[in-house]
Amino acid sequence: MKWGGIMNYDRREIIKAQLIKNGIVYLNDLCKQFPSVSSMTIRRDLELLEHTGLAVKIRGGAKFVNTFSNVSEPDFIQRIGENIDAKMKIAKVALSYIETGRSVYLDSGTTIMCLATLLPDIRLSILTSGPNIALEILKKHTPSVNIIGGNINRDNLSVSGALALNVLKGINIDIAFISPSGFSFTGGFTCGNNAECEVKKAIIKKANRTILLMDSNKIDKSLPFTFALLKDIDIIITDNPLSDSLKKVAIKANTTIILA
Repeated sequence: MKWGGIMNYDRREIIKAQLIKNGIVYLNDLCKQFPSVSSMTIRRDLELLEHTGLAVKIRGGAKFVNTFSNVSEPDFIQRIGENIDAKMKIAKVALSYIETGRSVYLDSGTTIMCLATLLPDIRLSILTSGPNIALEILKKHTPSVNIIGGNINRDNLSVSGALALNVLKGINIDIAFISPSGFSFTGGFTCGNNAECEVKKAIIKKANRTILLMDSNKIDKSLPFTFALLKDIDIIITDNPLSDSLKKVAIKANTTIILA
């Protein structure tokens, strides 16, 4: 079936669905399916899917990365390719805060994965709670990579627990990049797992600067466990202008809002 005149987001969602269903997509087939866009545009679509960790490019197309085949949460794969453009924009802005020789913490999450793929091959000391994040950084030659110990949550591929908290006691962090699952005025920045929540709290206390990466889909969404309030965050990078009321609260909290 040919699709004409559809938006970029819709086209990428269709490609993503085919990738997950069939395990592989081919550039020639996609060009026939979407005749109104160029092959270069389709290539960029596949590159975005690769940046989120959902696919790996192969000759003439892309292959689904089935690393997550045993992950229990049904919508995990869906989240990997969700709102790709916004996550990449946010990650590119976050990249400007990374300096050679720094100690950097990278949270788990799909926006952080985008940042990991963009990370330059420079001297950095990276600590992460995401096994997939660590594996992505290992593709580079120069940064050192450490992963906190503990239990791996199959729902979101995040390491947390008492062992992780003990490891953090002896580690210094220059800058931490954190990703929430939701944000609301009443609940603050939230996530869906209590153990993960405690790790995020510990990281924020240890870091000299905390930068929160949040696409607009997370706003007005509240999960059970609060790990931070606005006053705990130095910088928020997001993709859409925030409401005037939220801006006022951020100013009072001395939190800088940056639009990607």
